[in-house]
Amino acid sequence: GGTACVVTGQPFDTAKVKMQTFPNMYKGLVDCFVKTYKQVGFRGFYKGTTPALVANIAENSVLFMCYGFCQQIVRRIVGVDRKTKLSDLQNAAAGSFASAFATLVLCPTELVKCRLQAMHEMQLSGKIIQGHNTVWSVVKGVIQKDGPLGFYRGLSSTLLREVPGYFLFFGGYELSRTFFASGRSKDELGPIPLLLSGGFGGSCLWIAVYPVDCVKSRIQVLSMAGKQAGFMGTFVTLVRTEGVLALYSGLTPTMIRAFVANGALFLAYEYSRKLMMKQIDSY
Repeated sequence: GGTACVVTGQPFDTAKVKMQTFPNMYKGLVDCFVKTYKQVGFRGFYKGTTPALVANIAENSVLFMCYGFCQQIVRRIVGVDRKTKLSDLQNAAAGSFASAFATLVLCPTELVKCRLQAMHEMQLSGKIIQGHNTVWSVVKGVIQKDGPLGFYRGLSSTLLREVPGYFLFFGGYELSRTFFASGRSKDELGPIPLLLSGGFGGSCLWIAVYPVDCVKSRIQVLSMAGKQAGFMGTFVTLVRTEGVLALYSGLTPTMIRAFVANGALFLAYEYSRKLMMKQIDSY
């Protein structure tokens, strides 16, 4: 599921990070794509793909594993049998709990990904003299400068994004599946309803938490050039110097990516889960 998400959405994610961190460099999505292609070539759209793959595979593996555990916790809290189907709202709560665990593996890998994606702009703006062009060089740079805890720059912002965001993510997905099922079992849904449901869940997440993600990207990328203020300090400075609209820089590529990539994520997740369940049942 994580792999499908990255393969379909990486170019849009790269544009998002560039536009969030350096909004004055780009007039819009098309301008960002054109300039990136001219300056770096096609590979520029896939900068940070390796850590993005690691991030998404790790995050979604932990997320969906914990989602199952958290569903059982919700069942205990509401006092129902472990085989009872949860409501859409209860599934949303389970997803929100699960995201807190996923954040611990997501934050370090996302920091490396964001820095690689915005490395060219950091050099152009003069914030750093020479950038690191590989995953290992970025990892080594973080360890040398800040130690292992340096990978958790932006952790509070990531948590602030993930916990409410995944409530809406799983809530939107389950509500959409309920709509398409129309009284039937959700497990009988075909690929198109699953794609649309995943896309709807992803869109709900990103519309709600986008300003938080924008602050997170600033903290993780700009901390390369020196110590950054925390979430509230960065948020206040950003709004005061650039205005509220700066919090929504890069929203267009994000919404395109949210629908396409999360549709692919849930489609891959549901079908791989069914395949694994068949294999288990055959034993």
